[in-house]
Amino acid sequence: MTKKQGLFITLEGIEGVGKSTCLKFISKLLTTEGIVHVVTREPGGTAFAEEIRQLLLHRHNTPQETISSETELLLLFASRAQHISNVILPALQKGEWVICDRFTDASYAYQGGGRGIPKKKISILEEWLQGNFRPHKTLLLDASVTRALSRTKHRKQQDRIEQEKEIFFHKVRKAYLHRARSYPARFHVINAGRSLSQVKNNIKNILDTFISNWKDEHAG
Repeated sequence: MTKKQGLFITLEGIEGVGKSTCLKFISKLLTTEGIVHVVTREPGGTAFAEEIRQLLLHRHNTPQETISSETELLLLFASRAQHISNVILPALQKGEWVICDRFTDASYAYQGGGRGIPKKKISILEEWLQGNFRPHKTLLLDASVTRALSRTKHRKQQDRIEQEKEIFFHKVRKAYLHRARSYPARFHVINAGRSLSQVKNNIKNILDTFISNWKDEHAG
């Protein structure tokens, strides 16, 4: 890590765990600490990538044509390639932090765990597009599928992913937790089934240490 490099933090989790609310909280916390940062999301983050997002989340499936799992995965990585080169890396190189709603761990969870695409295939795309580039820290907001999905029922119109059956999200959650166990130094699992104040306090405790260490390394 150079003195000029910012830090890359990702938030992961299934629908209904409160990522959007936590992103706003993290942004406010970083602003208070005087840390310049970018808040972004996947799929999306650039004008072109947002168009891919619309393709992915729109309810295109019909009896005549269903979006294949491979198409979904490739579109996600196409969006990610734009996002990395146009937003994430430039911000980090300027010394800014990047806070992202989902990243490649989501592909392992949703397309790997949920869709059943072998991890090896996802890994090939990850290595090709990212090389050794990975998030510095990943906060996994975890809650039971039943509890998380109950929070999404009020949404007026569910997108293509949100309309998946409950068993799909059980597979996604299992894959996320497996990722967390596989990369314990990077992942922090946060119990998103607790009250919002408890979740925010947990996030603050994690980031306070992270911020303090980063400032110490960049002192002077």
